[in-house]
Parts: sequence; structure tokens; C-alpha cells
Amino acid sequence: MSGNTGMALYSSRLLLLWQLVAHVCVFPGSVQAETCKLASYYSNYMVLQQQPHNAVVWGYSDIMATIEVKVGDKMYKASIETQFPSRVGVWKVKLDPMPAGGPYDIVVFCEDWRAVNTVVLKDVMFGDVWICSGQSNMAFTVDQSFNGSKELNESINYPDIRLLAVKQVLSETPYNDLHGLYEPWSKPSPETLGSKAATFTYFSALCWFFGRDLYDTLQYPIGLISTNWGGTPIEAWSSPDVLKTCGTRNRSVSKTNDRLTGPVKGPSMPSSLWNSMIHPLLNFTIKGAIWYQGESNTMDPDPYKCLFKTMINDWREKWHQGTEGSTDLHFPFGFMQLCTSNSPSSEIIGPFPTLRWHQTYDYGYVPNDVMQNVFMGVGIDLPDVKSPYGPIHPRDKQDMGTRLSLAGRAIAYGQNVSYAGPYPTSFTVNTTTLTLVIEYSGGKANIRLVGKTGFEVCCGGSPPCTYYDTWVPAKITGQPTTSSISLSYYCYNRDATAVRYLWRDMPCAFKDCPVYSVENNLPGPPFILNL
Repeated sequence: MSGNTGMALYSSRLLLLWQLVAHVCVFPGSVQAETCKLASYYSNYMVLQQQPHNAVVWGYSDIMATIEVKVGDKMYKASIETQFPSRVGVWKVKLDPMPAGGPYDIVVFCEDWRAVNTVVLKDVMFGDVWICSGQSNMAFTVDQSFNGSKELNESINYPDIRLLAVKQVLSETPYNDLHGLYEPWSKPSPETLGSKAATFTYFSALCWFFGRDLYDTLQYPIGLISTNWGGTPIEAWSSPDVLKTCGTRNRSVSKTNDRLTGPVKGPSMPSSLWNSMIHPLLNFTIKGAIWYQGESNTMDPDPYKCLFKTMINDWREKWHQGTEGSTDLHFPFGFMQLCTSNSPSSEIIGPFPTLRWHQTYDYGYVPNDVMQNVFMGVGIDLPDVKSPYGPIHPRDKQDMGTRLSLAGRAIAYGQNVSYAGPYPTSFTVNTTTLTLVIEYSGGKANIRLVGKTGFEVCCGGSPPCTYYDTWVPAKITGQPTTSSISLSYYCYNRDATAVRYLWRDMPCAFKDCPVYSVENNLPGPPFILNL
């Protein structure tokens, strides 16, 4: 072949080159070829975000390469930017909005000065992609949950749910790509979902049950990305921008130093997990995120009020930017309100109540004016004092997943479902009879009483009442109406100025808190409100 002929072939259209010199490679996990490399989380069996969003496919190549991506009958030409040293470029393609379904083959054609390579991704689905992040209660595995073996065996009935588990890696600087996976995209099975398989370290039980319940309703593919690390504070998952906004970087470092009696190291370092386990995912279009974290911040709960809502908004903004607007700027964000710790006691008032309150930006419920498009699962009535993993790690992740997915269906998908327990909307104090009537949900709630204790009244003091003010038990009197209850109290000739509910680390036994909704059997969340 003459030099002129070689140059002509090199500059000809990719279609001819694919026919003559293409090397076809199918990769079961991390995808790479000599002239092509996709980001680490693209593989067979993955779920890409469906319409109305644009899924993003990206990877690395020589800066002079030509990259094209074929999905179905549509061909896309990639743009290439130089973001790394040497001749390495980063290419990216935004796909047209795709309806839910599949499977598809995605073919990536790469031509540079060395060769032409073809990478094929098999069995790719389009659906909704959810991030699942947090600490140990999010990392808690399916086989550790109640009826774990049964849950694992039944997972094969959900082949359109796909799982990706991010390896626990930390970094002092942001990574552009993940530096490891516990498992690439996989179909659920006892082997891929279980934590005891030789090829798999874990998959989040809460993430699985949330996604499974969503699928049962939506009936289209769901992609679940588990990225979590036990025992980590929210500061580790927050970008430097979040820490700067809340003015907590120095404070969090000093508190961590107090706990560790030494320099801040490991996954508690501020932004260390944001850098390595969140930042690399920002180019991947998602539907939303769920979160179970907070236990590691209970030693100093006050900063959480700013940190949590700021982290949510920061993730949203940066995911929107990273996917060039494909991820919703206000994507739905769900969280589990902290469950319990220690043992049931009417005396122990630890830091959990304060942190639960701060999780809602001191509203007691979400969504609210500050935390919009946010949903919550209440777990305060799901203690597990006999958990072999400690009472701070309850095994009933099924109820948590159901409650969180129910709220997600309402907030993220706009379904007309009752997704929250009763919440007070008005109070009537009778200073003569020393009674307090609490009305729930504007008189529209239908409540039932289960447990007997959990209400307290603050006597005297200037609002807001604090831990150091005088709080007395308030007894439930008589039978509730459909939407209100009556409490009796004695304030020693002082006025009642506030009321609080379930203000304990572990205020009740399993599903035995006082107030539940008749309609959905969900518990009323804890609150502390002025009268």
C-alpha cells in the first residue's frame, strides 16, 4: 500500500474504516481499548437516564482522535477537550432523550493515528438512575437485613434493575473518574447482590429495597449506584464550596481531631469522599439521589442544619453543570431521618433528636420552603435493640425502603399517594383545664393512637425552649378525633410555651410510637414547636 493510499484510507469516512480495520471488543466490566477508553462506570448491563433527560457517554482518547457513538439507528459525533497532560483528551456525547426500555447495544468507534477500534456495550437499558449515598446504614447489606437469604433469592425476579457499587476510595483532590468499583453494572442475583460472594463486597439494602419498590410501581428499568462509607461525617461528602458556605471546615476538623486524638486522616477528612466517590460521577446523568447519614455528626449536630441543605443544593448544581444541563438542577433528593440508638428510655435525651430536626432544616417535615423537592422516610419507630450489628444499625431496611420509595413516588414522580405521617398544624391551649389540643394536617388527617407516651410540654421560659428548660410529660386524654388529640399537663403555675414529640434517641418500641396515619400506617415525625 502506497503512502498516498494509506493517507487516503486514514482520512476516509469512519464507515469504510469500520468495515476494513475495526477491532471489535465487548467488555464485561471496565471498558478500555488501546485507542478508546470509556469512563470506569460504563459497561454491559448499565442503565442510562431516560427521557426527558439526555444521557451522557464519555471517555478518553488521543486529542486528535475521531469518536462516534451509535445508539440504535442514531450516530453521534463526540466533542473532545484536553483536560489531562500529554495527548490525552476527554470526549463526551449527549444522547437524544430516549424512552424507557431496551436492551440496546451502544457502539463506540474510535479512530486516531494508530488504529481504529470499536467498543460495544451490550444489554444497555434506559430508565431512571438513582444515587444511594451515606454512611453505615446505607452501606448495610441485603443479607444483613431481616429475611436476607429470601430477599437475595427473590432478586432474580428483577432483571431490569441494575446495580453498580463504587469502591471506597478517598482523595485530597477531586478525581475525574472513579478509581475502583466493587462491582460494575450487574443484574441482581444472590451472587451480585449478596455481600458474601467472592466477586462482590456489598450492596446497599436500603438502596435495593428503595429501587425495588419503585420498580414494582413504575415497571421500567431502574439503575442503582451505591457509593457510601460507614462511620463518615457529612463533611467528607461535601465539596469545599459547601464547607465554606457553612463556615464549618475548621470546626469539623477540630471536632474530628478531638475524636481521633491526632491529625485528620482517612474517610473523615473534609471533602475526601466528595473528591473520590461523588465528583467522578458528576458527568453521568441521574434522576435523583437518596441519603442515609448523620450518626457520625451527632457529637456536634448544630452545623448539620446548614451543611445538609447546602450539600443537597451543591450536588444538584454540580451534577447539572457536569452533565451540561442534562441532570435536573433541582433533582429529587430523598433521605432517611435518623432511626435510633441505645435502648428505649424515657430519660435519655441524646443528640439524635436535634440532628433529626436539623435534617429538615428545623421544619419537621419536607419538602418545605428551604428544602424543596426533598422527600423523607421516617424511621424513628423502627428500633432494633437486638441487632447483632448494634442498635444503631436496625435490620428492618425493608420498611425504610418502602417508606422512602412512597415519598419518592409522590415528590419525584408526582403520584397522588399519601406519603407522610400526621404533622401538627395548630394548637389550642386551655389554661383553666391545663389541656392542649393538637390538630393534625389542617383537620384533614385521619389519625390513630398506638403508644401512650411521647409528648412533653415546656413550662415557662422564653421561646424557643431549650434542653435546659423545664419539660414535663403530657398525657394523652380520652380518644382522639379523626384529626386531633388532647393532652393534659401540669406546669406548676407557669404557662406552657412549647410542645415536643418523640424527643428521645429511642422514644418508643418497634412500631409503637403514639401517632400514626390510618390511611398509610406511617408514623408522625418528631417535632418541637412553640405554642
